[in-house]
Amino acid sequence: MSLSGKNAVITGSTSGIGQGMARALANAGCNIMLNGFGDADEIEADRAALAQEAGVKVLYNGADMTKPEEIDGLIQQTNADLGSVDILINNAGIQYVSKIEEFPIEKWDAIIAINLSASFHTIRAATPLMKEQGWGRIINLASAHALVASPFKSAYVAAKHGVAGLVKVVALELAQDNITCNAICPGYVKTPLVEGQIADTAKARGISEEEVVKNVLLAAQPTKKFTQIEDIGALAVFLSSDAAENINGSIIPIDGGWTAQ
Repeated sequence: MSLSGKNAVITGSTSGIGQGMARALANAGCNIMLNGFGDADEIEADRAALAQEAGVKVLYNGADMTKPEEIDGLIQQTNADLGSVDILINNAGIQYVSKIEEFPIEKWDAIIAINLSASFHTIRAATPLMKEQGWGRIINLASAHALVASPFKSAYVAAKHGVAGLVKVVALELAQDNITCNAICPGYVKTPLVEGQIADTAKARGISEEEVVKNVLLAAQPTKKFTQIEDIGALAVFLSSDAAENINGSIIPIDGGWTAQ
């Protein structure tokens, strides 16, 4: 499935799921604007390697997803340097696990800002550009937690439920502009974010990390397997293609059957 000639901006794409989606879209022929935090030399090495591997343009913008003015700059730079913003993937996210009565206020604010509000800011900035060109794809990386809840994740679950609602509203507003908006909802994926969550959950529940994986994380997924980054990337490529033009406002699980229960 070719995305040749398309240009995509992917937030939080210097590691984990975002990096995997960037690779999948690049290998489908799409030019990429990377975004995220990390060691500058490592980011540059990864950027250059992906550009060479896929034979496409790969750029980087380090916009802070808690700062609306930087988010707007990310979208405008993508449009200026690549020529358009055809595909927007909101992937940046953070997590914190704690009992509600002990949940730090600053952690709540940061999670809502990065996991939910950042998507509003990117969509708000990109929509006029997509309308002008008469084509666009918006994909939000939500989570199974956009559909169901788990203990000790008040901010994350609230943010992801908010993303699901935002996706539906945007899909309705842009339905006649040849722009779609959908959410991908993975189950647990073995990423640095989840690795940290395993340790935090073990502490919060007073159990071992091995018990967290077996009895908390994968207990929710009937397949008893982690969701694979490559599978998420393949779904992102499909949703970005013309074949998915009538998939709009959909909240799509890729969770081994977790939310079917």
